[in-house]
Amino acid sequence: MAQTIHFVRHGEVHNPEKILYGLQPGWRLSERGQEMAQVVSQWSQNLNLGAIHSSPLQRAQETVAPIIAKHNLVLTSDSNLIEASNIFEGKKFELGSGVLKHPSSWRYLWNPWRPSWGEPYEKLISRMLKALFTARDAADGKDAICVSHQLPIWILRSAIEGRRLIHDPRKRECSLASVTSFELDNEGMISSVSYSEPAKHLLPAKK
Repeated sequence: MAQTIHFVRHGEVHNPEKILYGLQPGWRLSERGQEMAQVVSQWSQNLNLGAIHSSPLQRAQETVAPIIAKHNLVLTSDSNLIEASNIFEGKKFELGSGVLKHPSSWRYLWNPWRPSWGEPYEKLISRMLKALFTARDAADGKDAICVSHQLPIWILRSAIEGRRLIHDPRKRECSLASVTSFELDNEGMISSVSYSEPAKHLLPAKK
């Protein structure tokens, strides 16, 4: 039986200082992020879900909470869905005004293919595929939702679609509270990918 595994990116985080929060605990959703979570919950209401999995980080858990309430399923926290590690987390990372302007940071930027500043892409793809197929099996023929983070979702999609892994982060098609859906064939293997933005009307205006 064909299934779809929907990867939801968490909603907006309260982060007025523009810190790269990465794997740090305690980063919560903003008020707009909470509203995004409700919108995604409404989007999911007609899905026939058999499993809901989430990254253990707070922002993902807060995003998935309304979805769990809507479907009355037990949440599974999966560490394979967690954000990618990054040597710059905890620092400001805005282009032109953040950590990248300091020469002491440049030694971490020598290999964008790996990448040299964080979790290797190959490892990231491996664990995200594991998360996808774990959710597939847990759903027992129904669809599933996995709440994760922008970079892991984008790199998984890029790998499936044969896209170059080295990329400009500003051009990722994975907005806040977006849904990247992996359609599976009757053999349970990935056959196609689609993308949607249920909370597009809530996205911050681009500067």
